[in-house]
Amino acid sequence: MMITLRLSDPLRTKLAALAKTQGISRSELIRKCLDDYLARSDAEPSAWELGKDLFGCSNSGQGDRSRRAKDIARERIHARQTERNRR
Repeated sequence: MMITLRLSDPLRTKLAALAKTQGISRSELIRKCLDDYLARSDAEPSAWELGKDLFGCSNSGQGDRSRRAKDIARERIHARQTERNRR
């Protein structure tokens, strides 16, 4: 498969210099870079996978806390205003 790729002048210059230093074509260097990048991205766990053991472990008893964040904030503000009015 052939892909057309537009590069900035500085990037094209760096690519050409590195390819020349390694004695390979620019296309071969791009293929190697893509292979390395894709291999790393497959091996790295996602943010969800890294934290899945921590999510929901606070045991607040409020499993819907994230969905009700606005309501909870509103309730707290109302409680503070009520407390101030009593003074």
